[in-house]
Amino acid sequence: MRKLSTTLLAASLAIGLAACSGQSDAVDEAATPPVDTAPVADAAPDMTLSPASHTVAILSATEGNSVTGELAFEAVDGGVAITGQVNGLPPGSEHGFHVHETGDCSAPDGSSAGGHFNPMDVDHGRVGAGAHHVGDTDNIVADDTGVATVNTRLEGATLADGAPTDVLGRGVIVHADPDDYATQPTGNAGARLACGVIAQSM
Repeated sequence: MRKLSTTLLAASLAIGLAACSGQSDAVDEAATPPVDTAPVADAAPDMTLSPASHTVAILSATEGNSVTGELAFEAVDGGVAITGQVNGLPPGSEHGFHVHETGDCSAPDGSSAGGHFNPMDVDHGRVGAGAHHVGDTDNIVADDTGVATVNTRLEGATLADGAPTDVLGRGVIVHADPDDYATQPTGNAGARLACGVIAQSM
């Protein structure tokens, strides 16, 4: 009788241990996630782009005047293109329009911008007709509402390259009178109605 009891006890213990072992394996399998052996793809490249910079000059009126405007500058083959608009001019009027040597519009009359930008130290003149300053360009003409649409270029100028001909950081002046393209060194273009600085902007 005692031998039968001992045998039953041993069998019970064996069954219990087997059950516990199976339960432990099941728990371990549930707790441990399968290992993904697939190769990890490279992270997607950052496609965030910085905004492109633009080169502009915002024209502000000199003392006693009301001429304003906004101009865009772009490097082109052989020079710098200028586009934009000048407002507040007398209807139908013509005005000298130049890049000046200094990007400083602090003087009430715009004189702080200095003379025409002339890094080659040549005579003033008309673009396409012989010697001229790098800062020389054609006159602008207002329509019957006093707005001049600007679409011109600086021959021999460069933009944002650090060369002696670079106009970045220079001043832009709209004059009261037309440039005669001959009088030295200013073209007899008269007083300064508006002044701006050529600068990069986002």
